[in-house]
Amino acid sequence: MAHIEFDHVTKRYGDVVAVRDITVTVEDREFFCFFGPPSSGKSTLLRLLLGIEKPTEGEIRIDGKVVNAQSPAERNLAMVFQNLALFPHMSARDNLRFPLVERGVATNIIDERLGGIADKLHIGHLLGKRPAQLSGGERQRVAIGRALMREATAYLMDDPISALDARLREEMRVELKRLQREIGHTFIYVTHDQEEAMSVADRMAILEHGVIRQIDPPQLIYDRPHSRYVASIVGAPTMNFVAGEFDGSRGEFRSADGALKVALSGYCGEATEAVDLAFRPEDTVLGGADGMPARVVSVEPLGAFSIVIVDSGSQALKAMIKGQATPSTGDIVTVGVTPSRVAMFRHGDGRRLEADAHHPTINIKTAREETQPC
Repeated sequence: MAHIEFDHVTKRYGDVVAVRDITVTVEDREFFCFFGPPSSGKSTLLRLLLGIEKPTEGEIRIDGKVVNAQSPAERNLAMVFQNLALFPHMSARDNLRFPLVERGVATNIIDERLGGIADKLHIGHLLGKRPAQLSGGERQRVAIGRALMREATAYLMDDPISALDARLREEMRVELKRLQREIGHTFIYVTHDQEEAMSVADRMAILEHGVIRQIDPPQLIYDRPHSRYVASIVGAPTMNFVAGEFDGSRGEFRSADGALKVALSGYCGEATEAVDLAFRPEDTVLGGADGMPARVVSVEPLGAFSIVIVDSGSQALKAMIKGQATPSTGDIVTVGVTPSRVAMFRHGDGRRLEADAHHPTINIKTAREETQPC
């Protein structure tokens, strides 16, 4: 168990800044995730925490103690690497035993702990096999088990299941969350897969070019992203963005092509700003009474729901429709959005434009209709 703090941590490699001014606290017993695209600084943070790298600036604390000068062994952190790093000449049993054998732990204690870990991971029948005789998912379980054999301060995982197929990844996400709850230790997980991050994390930090853009529980990040960047990388299918202007004096958004007006009470002000109106595909409404006309250009049936892409003349928008009753390619439909489910992001810095009220009233209109001023 561990309480871990990054306090204004920066890491430079010559002129390259890998992570910049990172301040984040991982609570004891928390399943925390660093999420971002490749080269966003996720793995650098793990290496800094593990002690393989030292920060250029700032402090790293474990349970209140600064560990910048401590070696990896002194920090007592267990790691599951992306490439798993199993010893090919050893059986699964010997791979699991290795961390404790190296520390001189008594054989009876090792065997007792091995039995418990094997039961939790359902790998008891695999212990006599070598890594080459195991499937990808089985090797993954052994690698996780080897880390769990140690009574570590915290368990670090660097994109450990990215090489597995989709179904195995789904199963391993469930297993990891179950394991973390059962053993009650701090887990720090790194991934570039937003589904993984949202499914396992208690909280997640969104990284962009070595800078943290938002730290929140997954559902809050999904519902209230702080910036256009965060909104664009969390959610599948990706969020819809419509460029335009928000007239604060009228409380009205107008798209750049003039085809769409959105009245937003609660956002009233005096300034006019260039913004992107944003809404998720599942909040996009096709065929409503109010809305702008658009042509269906693609329908992707996915069983329980379908993804419909429409062209409004200047913009392609995505809608997620439940069931199989979908329009056909070439149909003309109206496009609206679920009330209270839009966001606006400023063009300049991409920051969210906050409403004056928690639940602004939203009215979707075409450019031919008038919108009442604030």
